[in-house]
Amino acid sequence: MQYPTLAELAELVGGTLRGDPDLQICGAAPLADAAAGEITLADHPDRLTDAAASQASAVVCPPGGEASALQRIVVEDVHKAFTSIVQAFRPPRTGPTPGVHPTAVIAETAIVAQDVCIQANVVIGEDVTVGVGSTIYAGAVVMAGCRIGAGVRVFPNATLYEDTVVGDRCIIHAGATIGAHGFGYTQENGCHRPTAQLGCVVLGSDVEVGAGTTIDRGVYGPTRVGDGTKIDNLAQIAHNCQIGRHNLICSQVGIAGSTTTGDYVVMAGQAGVRDHVTIGDRAQLGAMCGVSNDVPAGASVLGAPAVPVRDQRLRFAAIAKLPEMRKEFKQLRKQVAELERRQPNDEPQPGIDGSRAA
Repeated sequence: MQYPTLAELAELVGGTLRGDPDLQICGAAPLADAAAGEITLADHPDRLTDAAASQASAVVCPPGGEASALQRIVVEDVHKAFTSIVQAFRPPRTGPTPGVHPTAVIAETAIVAQDVCIQANVVIGEDVTVGVGSTIYAGAVVMAGCRIGAGVRVFPNATLYEDTVVGDRCIIHAGATIGAHGFGYTQENGCHRPTAQLGCVVLGSDVEVGAGTTIDRGVYGPTRVGDGTKIDNLAQIAHNCQIGRHNLICSQVGIAGSTTTGDYVVMAGQAGVRDHVTIGDRAQLGAMCGVSNDVPAGASVLGAPAVPVRDQRLRFAAIAKLPEMRKEFKQLRKQVAELERRQPNDEPQPGIDGSRAA
């Protein structure tokens, strides 16, 4: 097999070659996994030392490592260049071929574009529409009344409940559930009775929903997720939430009902938000924080209950000093006890008229 040379890879990524142009490269791997004959990456000049200690035969790196003797390709954007190199060795698999698998079940009233790919054991309900160039992977269920835009990918075993609306170019990963009933109950005669779940879920364009994530339908109207928002795996968005555009919602975030977020909000892993809270544009919620009040636009909060990051850091610093403070307190208490022990007990006592006896 003829492997590409270092010069050919440099040409592929538009980089500057520093080394043997005829050196053949047989693969690409990160530093920890790179073997002899492979190329790796160092995304900072300081990491060239690690690259030199690895088994890799060459490295993709940024400017600034001119003193290194490593065979290298110098580029401005290391990760972009290395992505192209990895893809050269491991080309993406060919996408699914348009067509309907014979085991798919599609209702007669469904409208499916001609170039859509419907894989094995997919179920598509009544009055569903599926737009141009979309792919519904094996085992997915699209229930009655759903509308799926163009270029959408619904991965295996995802479920879209009735009347879910999915914008163009959305990605719904395996096992996600969109449009399940919200967690709403009233108590009648000692029993919990479900409240109305008559709304739906509306995803804007370019939304990505992670594997195992759930987004509940609204009570009467839609739960909305704005254009460009990206939701990680295993997140929960409850009924009636109005999620803004281009939010980043990380894994295990839980958002209670009727919460509203602005645009470009970031929620780090395991953050929790109570119901009926408003979070402003570009706010940032730190990992594992508990939000019980509105968060202003641009604010960064941390902790449970969530407070501004600066305040929480001061609290963390104070908590870190508690063992030392406890030790000092015990020493002070001993000193006070010693002073009290030394204090004479025969002080003159005041007389009846307030004067001290001789």
